Amino acid sequence: MLDIALTAAFGIAGIVLLFGNYESAEVDYLPGDFVGVLLILGSTVPVLFRRSAPAAAGLIGAIVTSGFLVWNYSAPLAVVVMLILVYSCAAYGTLSGSIGVLLAHLGVSIGYTVTLAETLASDYELIALNAVFSTIGFGGLWAMGRAAQGRRRYLGELEDRTARLVDAREAEVRAALSEERSRIARELHDVVAHHVSVMTVQASGARRLMDRDPERSAEALVAIESTGRAALTEMRRIVGVLRDPSNRGADTADTGDARFPVTSTGSQASSGVSGRAERAPQPSLAELDALAEQFRQAGLPVQVTIDGFADEIPVGVDLTAYRIIQEALTNTIKHAGPSTATIAVQYSPDEVILRITDDGRGLAAALDGRQPGHGLLGMRERVALYGGTLAVGPRRDGGFDVRARIPIEPVSLQ
Repeated sequence: MLDIALTAAFGIAGIVLLFGNYESAEVDYLPGDFVGVLLILGSTVPVLFRRSAPAAAGLIGAIVTSGFLVWNYSAPLAVVVMLILVYSCAAYGTLSGSIGVLLAHLGVSIGYTVTLAETLASDYELIALNAVFSTIGFGGLWAMGRAAQGRRRYLGELEDRTARLVDAREAEVRAALSEERSRIARELHDVVAHHVSVMTVQASGARRLMDRDPERSAEALVAIESTGRAALTEMRRIVGVLRDPSNRGADTADTGDARFPVTSTGSQASSGVSGRAERAPQPSLAELDALAEQFRQAGLPVQVTIDGFADEIPVGVDLTAYRIIQEALTNTIKHAGPSTATIAVQYSPDEVILRITDDGRGLAAALDGRQPGHGLLGMRERVALYGGTLAVGPRRDGGFDVRARIPIEPVSLQ
């Protein structure tokens, strides 16, 4: 749109000046006619394609503008159009093409001065001065155009590099999420296997008691039903986590007031503190003191406070809470620097609330040049699997804060 507006403006203004000013000029220009209009249009139309074909536009403009000298037409706006074409060729064209256009327009400008000096019988100092000023003017705009092209290319390279980094980051996040979901699915598989084992034992006991003690056998059947429903719930979660839903796994964590980038370490499986083989029995919050002691031995003072009683917490919720605490402490010991950590666990009939805080550097670890991991992604996946919430971020008084709420879904026997 800008080029169309420039072309129209210069064309209309040039035609108006062509027919209106030739009589008052010191030089005896030809009056405006059809040929003069064609020269005006021919010198301004190249502005339309000064970006798509800058060298061609510049050369056509220079050739047509020289027609004003050959036929002695007035062209007061021609120099402005020439400057635009020289700048455009330098900004959008090749180096050799822009130099050719620059020399062509300098030649036209100096030729116009020579013709004017001869017509007015002027001192040829006018030619020398015009040559100097033309060189400065056209050369300056040419240099500005080359600088603009260089800056545009530099910005384009930065944008391309940023796009490549974003693509690489997204691929890395997807790979980390896939690995974490597979890990969660394997752990939930162990949970389901545990439920099935319990059901098998309960069914065996109910069968033996069926004739001797029907009441206790009925209680065992109720327990089997409850355990079976819990196993089905965990099985549905396994299927859900392997479906890779699009509404989970963003590389940010919801902190309530803001969005904080993921800056934690790798998955729990890579932590040297846990010391637990992947195929070992799945841990629970009953082992929280032992976990805290492992981190104390690794150099991180840990305090544990528990509010309430862990009555009938589903195995999956218990495992999820343990893993969140484990990952939060791993992040602290790797990123927070010298610090202390506090673990607060609050039990209620319908949820488990966790808060893990430290007084270390918080998110400053993201600025020290190390590549962040995806531990918070794993936390987010685990909490979302049970319909809970996760809030992470730096504390106002220093350190880092991880808060998680994991609902406890009651098992209905209806």
